[in-house]
Amino acid sequence: MEIQTLNPTTPRQRQRIEAFLKRNGLRFDDMHYYAAITDDDGEMIAGGGLKGNVIKCVAVDDAHKGEAIANTLISHLIAHANEEGHSNVMLFTKPKNRQLFESLSFRLLAEAPEAVLMETGIGGINNTVEQLEKIKEEGEVCKENNQECKKEEKTNLNITTPQYLNPSTPQPLITTTPLRGVVVMNCNPFTLGHRYLIEQAAKQVERLFVMVVREDCSLFSYAERKAMVEQGVAHLKNVTVIDGSEYAISQATFPTYFLKRLDDAADTQMLLDLDLFRRHIAPALGATVRFVGTEPTDRLTRRYNKLMHEVLADVREIVRLEKEGNAVSASRVRKAMEQGDMSTIRQLVPPTTLPYIIAHLATQALQAELDTTPKPGLVDKDNNGAHRDMDYALMQRSINTLHPYFVKLAQLGCADALPTHTSIRDIGIEAEKAMLSATNGVNTHKGALFSMGLAVVAAAHEERKIAANEEQILKERNGGEDVLVSLQTTIKALAASFPDTSGTHGSKAKLLSKGTTAIKGALDNAREGYEMLFAEWLPFYIERRKEHDAYTLHKTLLRIMCDLDDTNVIYRTNLATAEEVKQEARALLDSFSKAALKDMDRRYTARNISPGGAADMLSLTIFIGSIQT
Repeated sequence: MEIQTLNPTTPRQRQRIEAFLKRNGLRFDDMHYYAAITDDDGEMIAGGGLKGNVIKCVAVDDAHKGEAIANTLISHLIAHANEEGHSNVMLFTKPKNRQLFESLSFRLLAEAPEAVLMETGIGGINNTVEQLEKIKEEGEVCKENNQECKKEEKTNLNITTPQYLNPSTPQPLITTTPLRGVVVMNCNPFTLGHRYLIEQAAKQVERLFVMVVREDCSLFSYAERKAMVEQGVAHLKNVTVIDGSEYAISQATFPTYFLKRLDDAADTQMLLDLDLFRRHIAPALGATVRFVGTEPTDRLTRRYNKLMHEVLADVREIVRLEKEGNAVSASRVRKAMEQGDMSTIRQLVPPTTLPYIIAHLATQALQAELDTTPKPGLVDKDNNGAHRDMDYALMQRSINTLHPYFVKLAQLGCADALPTHTSIRDIGIEAEKAMLSATNGVNTHKGALFSMGLAVVAAAHEERKIAANEEQILKERNGGEDVLVSLQTTIKALAASFPDTSGTHGSKAKLLSKGTTAIKGALDNAREGYEMLFAEWLPFYIERRKEHDAYTLHKTLLRIMCDLDDTNVIYRTNLATAEEVKQEARALLDSFSKAALKDMDRRYTARNISPGGAADMLSLTIFIGSIQT
């Protein structure tokens, strides 16, 4: 017998794994690694896989059980998980196998009728429990220091039927309920609905713990989601936002939650997740009540809520906050982000969430420009264009690196007064250093950082003004047109505080042009409030988008190239070539075809022509288009 490694992502090897599992009454599950034990004839007689630190799909043929094969297989999988950096390993198995795995040093985490969840190794659930107990104790010490510590209420209502709390009815403080409660939330992003649920829950307990789902498989990262929650509930003194873990709605214990797939495996995963909460998390926090919001649309979440009522003693279900007849939800916010509908977004999220949304729209705009393929002389999915030091992966890494700094810039702009040049510059310098570190010194997005950074600050400041006096401002403004005028004015004011530059491609291009005043660099365009963008490029882009033109971004890039004095082209070639680029872009736009665009890409790559300035303006146009209303 020998152990073979199979790759579950390879079709032929996956088919072999599936056939073996089916023979043993199991089905294939998501895995990145699979180990198979074969007999002398090469037939698979045992196997087991890994997804991260979770052992899955373990089976041993009936004819070979009792030969200690399971011990050999599990030891191999644990060793492999350890090599990949996991100090503790979890395992799903059938209840009848519990004693077998307990003999292999696994301990029970949670159980359901159809499966048990077990764990082995260093740390694990014990570390999580210790951290939660410390949080509970810190809160108790804090209350004692403030002389507000009360004797804990012993009454447990043991409510097993839903308590529906209507948002239209004020809820009194209930003093006979248990002192501590828990809400588990994903918050992708944090909305007014989330805040309402927390506010209503906080009225019913002395202390409320808000646990943020830790998995980083949402649009907004875990760090961002947790920060949004902390900032959004800072006014609630009895609320503590705590870290999520792999023991609460995680890919390890509840993968179908993230797939939004309601199948026969989902119930088992939900029951295990709830048993984990009942056995470990709630006792560590001293919590006896779980709060959830009603779920009008998502079948999986609605089923999870139902099972929660069956498993836990005291579950309070709060009626979701509604706007315009529909529940306020993160999915509505994400849809509005896709549609560039800021007017809807600001009705659904608290002001503290807006900087994160603005930053994401900026990052998505840079990503949309990068993904636009083909592009003449520029890095795209097909090739590196005229750049020998850049490729798609490098540009992607640069965008990801810049994103946290767009968040900082947006938060800086969310103030009553415009931020100073110095404060903007300092964040810009940090961002540029991080970008160059991530790209090994290659200047991938310096120009985009400047133009997008200014626009992000301006957009956040505009949202701050609206939030401070929304009714009056929206009454004075005549729809999206006045929103754009105000945004443009703010960009001008920010750019006016920046001194003239030297050493940039723009300043060098001006020198190459022998002092002609016709050439405008990035700062000049910003000081003018990107006149061509607001007057020509943005309307062109919006019209193409309304028509659902598949080549909206390609054509908008060409439209920009028709007008822009692209200092990147001038720097790399000369003024005559820059004029030629304008003429060729106009001709191609008049008679557009993808084949002709590809031909332009080949020619510009060969001639070292890269309209990087136009690419930056395309990103900025996309961004402005996403916040115009």
